[in-house]
Amino acid sequence: MRESRLTVPEISLIAATRVVLGGGIALLFADRLTDKQRKAAGWTLFLAGAATTIPLVKLVLDKRQKVCGDERCDVDA
Repeated sequence: MRESRLTVPEISLIAATRVVLGGGIALLFADRLTDKQRKAAGWTLFLAGAATTIPLVKLVLDKRQKVCGDERCDVDA
């Protein structure tokens, strides 16, 4: 099994990017703004959320460790 140890600020940053990404998607489907305003805001939020996801995925993957029982294994597999 693999385990990632993240700090509270890192988890908060991951959650914030999910909010931005979701907000962008919601605006793309909303009807309260003009089409031009809605699409501009929606795509901006969506792309910001997507762009910030890439370094966060790398952060999580770099922090993964193999777990053997209750201890960390010394051998990477």
